[in-house]
Amino acid sequence: EVQLVESGGGLVQPGGSLRLSCVASGFAFGRPAMGWVRQAPGKGLEWVSTITVLGTYYAQSVKGRFTISIDNTKNTLYLQLNNLKTEDTGMYFCAKDLSGTNYTFRGQGTLVVVSS
Repeated sequence: EVQLVESGGGLVQPGGSLRLSCVASGFAFGRPAMGWVRQAPGKGLEWVSTITVLGTYYAQSVKGRFTISIDNTKNTLYLQLNNLKTEDTGMYFCAKDLSGTNYTFRGQGTLVVVSS
């Protein structure tokens, strides 16, 4: 059974940082494209970042502020969020086989709130 469990969200002030984690199980971690999507309150799903064997990719809105990484020994995907802005507020989901906002499986999400 495929499982993706996110953690690390919370309330942070603008300019602050968070580190999101996603622990995966039930499949050969490290092979499919893994990544993050987010959904702001009242808005649709937005692609944030993807990591594949070929490299890392970011949405223009987060490039230079967010960093995606993977630890295959721990079956864990990370997203480091720096210099957070209020518009980064939303539910962040870890996703498997991610291409844009299409994926085969995603976790339950972790909430990030950026507010002063």
